[in-house]
Amino acid sequence: MKLIQLDIVGLSNSQTQSGAFALVLGELQGRRRLPIVIGNFEAKAIAIALDNEFKSQRPITHDLFKSICKGYDIVVQKIVISSINSGGIFSSIIYCIDMNGKDVEIDSRTSDAVAIAIRFKAPIFTYAAILDEAGIILEQDITDEKEAIEHKMVEDSSNFEKFSNSELKESLEKAILEEDYEVASKLRDEIEKRK
Repeated sequence: MKLIQLDIVGLSNSQTQSGAFALVLGELQGRRRLPIVIGNFEAKAIAIALDNEFKSQRPITHDLFKSICKGYDIVVQKIVISSINSGGIFSSIIYCIDMNGKDVEIDSRTSDAVAIAIRFKAPIFTYAAILDEAGIILEQDITDEKEAIEHKMVEDSSNFEKFSNSELKESLEKAILEEDYEVASKLRDEIEKRK
């Protein structure tokens, strides 16, 4: 199966689950985005790795993993987001080479795999089938990626505090045009609540 390389596009509060975060990955050669809901701890581990200036006083789990790998001459080559189940949970594989040159595959939660990939500067990949199933294709006329992703993720949400009134009205019009009346009713109720 064909692998597609991804990059981290953003990390923000999840619109679908309270207290969770959305890790947004985007294909390098295209407009598709892959939003993945992750927990608070995992989001912090990714944010710490992305912020080159912040150093934790004590190593967190992913830093410890890197230290152990370094101590035993294990190199992380890449991570692959390998599957998604019916509940929308992603799984990944961390591909390593051990000190004897042997290829090693480690099953992982996707959030942990991404946190490790950042620390090792290893590329992140997924299969085309996963992007086809769970990815979002951005429309030509949408310029704000975060808004497009939030609009897609709002389908299962009633948490609209991040949206402005104009964004709510725009999303309502779009939901009506697309005949998505369940989302439209949630948006309408939120607009009415704010009046």
